[in-house]
Amino acid sequence: MMNLMELRSAYRSGTLKPRALIENITHLLRAEQAMQQDPAWICLGNAEQIEAQLLRLEQNTGQPQPLHGIPFAIKDNIDVEGWVTTAACPAFAHIATRTATAVQKLMDAGAILIGKTNLDQFATGLVGTRSPYGAVPNTFDPTYVSGGSSSGSASVVARGLVCFSLGTDTAGSGRVPAGFNNIVGMKPTPGIVSIEGVLPACQTLDCVSIFAGTAQEAQAVLAVMQSSAQEIASEPCYHPAYAVTSDFPQALRIGIPSAPEFFGNAQYEQSFAQAISNAQTMGAHIQAIDFSVLIQIADLLYNGPWVAERYVTIKNLLSTQPEAVDPTVRAVVQQAEHFTAADSFEALYQLKKLAVSVQTIWSQCDVLMVPTSPRHPSLQEVAENPVLRNSELGIYTNFVNLLGMSAIAMPSGLTASQMPFGVTFIAPGGADQALLALACNWQSGQALPPGAPTAQPFKTTELNIRLAVVGAHLQGMPLHQQLADRACRLVQRTTTSAFYQLYALADTIPPKPGLVRTTEPGTQIELEVYEMPSHHLGSFLQLIPSPLGLGSVELADGTWVKGFICEPWAIKRASNISHLGGWRAYISGMTQT
Repeated sequence: MMNLMELRSAYRSGTLKPRALIENITHLLRAEQAMQQDPAWICLGNAEQIEAQLLRLEQNTGQPQPLHGIPFAIKDNIDVEGWVTTAACPAFAHIATRTATAVQKLMDAGAILIGKTNLDQFATGLVGTRSPYGAVPNTFDPTYVSGGSSSGSASVVARGLVCFSLGTDTAGSGRVPAGFNNIVGMKPTPGIVSIEGVLPACQTLDCVSIFAGTAQEAQAVLAVMQSSAQEIASEPCYHPAYAVTSDFPQALRIGIPSAPEFFGNAQYEQSFAQAISNAQTMGAHIQAIDFSVLIQIADLLYNGPWVAERYVTIKNLLSTQPEAVDPTVRAVVQQAEHFTAADSFEALYQLKKLAVSVQTIWSQCDVLMVPTSPRHPSLQEVAENPVLRNSELGIYTNFVNLLGMSAIAMPSGLTASQMPFGVTFIAPGGADQALLALACNWQSGQALPPGAPTAQPFKTTELNIRLAVVGAHLQGMPLHQQLADRACRLVQRTTTSAFYQLYALADTIPPKPGLVRTTEPGTQIELEVYEMPSHHLGSFLQLIPSPLGLGSVELADGTWVKGFICEPWAIKRASNISHLGGWRAYISGMTQT
């Protein structure tokens, strides 16, 4: 996986430059999107958006930035000026005119936004399947759900495509996907990270959450995003000021459910028993806690009038284009139409009454440890009964924000079926730093590396080079073996931008074309883009005869890669074949005559 701390070290030592890394990542992701849609992404930053961030980074001459050159992604219900926000609903899509406060802090700290990720539409769901952009598959087994609603944000971190990502968490959306994909999901205390510029689900409960490979990385990101007292005072306040808890007692008391619910999942039951044993090995005292009051509170979130907050956000869309809203999301949100103002006050009274009982829990323990989810449903199970399967997943998450608590989801090994299992540590509001310290300690005892099994360790010593070929190196052509000998991998078939001309060069064996960029509109020329390990570049350059060379070529999507170019003098004796659109068509015509 890509690790924030390793990147920092590589940048400081000079073995890696942010521009090289970011351009490599964006080229790879755009190529993959062109060849096969990855449902984890809703949109990637275009060439101008990425370049503007890199220029700003390179022009910084002030103090070292804590997230200098660190690539990240955000859930597509969070605004960035000039980027489209969809909330996974094309009919709702609009270009944002501001950047969310939390994102602006990250960008000011040097982080580079790569793209925006898929979600359960309007952040309503814990499964990751309620999106017209596709269900995001689990990174361990694509027949299982990724978890939601921050499905894409968890996926891109678990696969090592970015260092960290932002999600949102109202009912567990920043924790369940972390548990299902073997990564860290930090849900801060409500109110300590600004939600300005975040499309509300339940505005009084919403939190911006962090997905990362390690608790240490989540800690570094939270340190940048956390609002100051002055900033908190300048925004609408939905939460009380919480007393800060920087550390838990040395003799840590961990509360666990006295009768944990797994809905028949024996493997999760076994994995939680192992997690309890691991906590005891760390020296914690385990205390069984009656969770009945917490389960009652959890039930209020979707079966009570809090769904009216979701209704407020999309009521206009529901009245004008109800068919644009996912059927399950629509059914959930439209429950609000049956609640009265009296119902809302009665539910609020009930919550306050139950919250008093919760205080007895904190007299028995310092922190709670629960399964992040009681089970892991397959895509088929969710399709057959979407509401029931989703409600099961929220049993240990729904009560947390209603009570203003802090929480962090952590990997906790694999089940017997080699699927990830996770636990979540929950503490009173204000205990974020104490939770992060506990999570770092917990993770140091885990033998399993974070992320998906297919995630490749990030190497800071070498990057692949993007190379565009237009002629004799194309697949099936005489010189293609030179690429195969250097372990090059085809990543994209596309065209140049419309500012090129292609010529058949004279007296070349085998026949070769010359690609020349024009100052006026020309023709889009077919090409193939390969990834070449950088250590092979020197030997490849030695094989390129005059008048050809390697330079920069603009692709149809506006990105630039290295590629074959031709010295202008050579076209005086060459034939312009641009009208054919590419070298294959020219060669095909030659063989037919």
